[in-house]
Amino acid sequence: MLSLRSIELSKKNARIIRTFGKVLFVLYVVFLVYFLFLSEWYGRTGTAEDYRYNLELFKEIRRFITYREQLGMFAVFANLFGNILIFVPYGFFISLAAERRGFFKTLFFSSGLSLCVELVQLATRVGSFDVDDILLNTIGGIFGYILFAVCNAIRRRYHVRRRKKR
Repeated sequence: MLSLRSIELSKKNARIIRTFGKVLFVLYVVFLVYFLFLSEWYGRTGTAEDYRYNLELFKEIRRFITYREQLGMFAVFANLFGNILIFVPYGFFISLAAERRGFFKTLFFSSGLSLCVELVQLATRVGSFDVDDILLNTIGGIFGYILFAVCNAIRRRYHVRRRKKR
């Protein structure tokens, strides 16, 4: 049987974990802003003279796959998988930090943040506006949610076993 003290500790631990998730989330957003808008490694400094944008879904994804030999595997990996991987932490942290979480909420917020990033890139002419990036970033956010759901299920199963041993 659960005691009042163990329930209080459980709530306190949940609050600590959510706070930790919020701190990690803020640090991740700072990294994201730096990486997407300021990083010299991907040529993010300055504005482009002839700005490129893509409004056709799957156009850039097809181009990267078709010309993978000419572009090189690093460029293909960085564009296709990098856009997914960079949003995995977002889906994980937003689920960790939120009291109410869910697949569709993560889907909505991942696509919303990605759209905001692309609009800022369009307005500032840093990087390029690409609907394929919105799709790939959203997929990354969903993978982050799935990773969180798996970790949360493992955590809950561990706590149930621990309680049964008492």
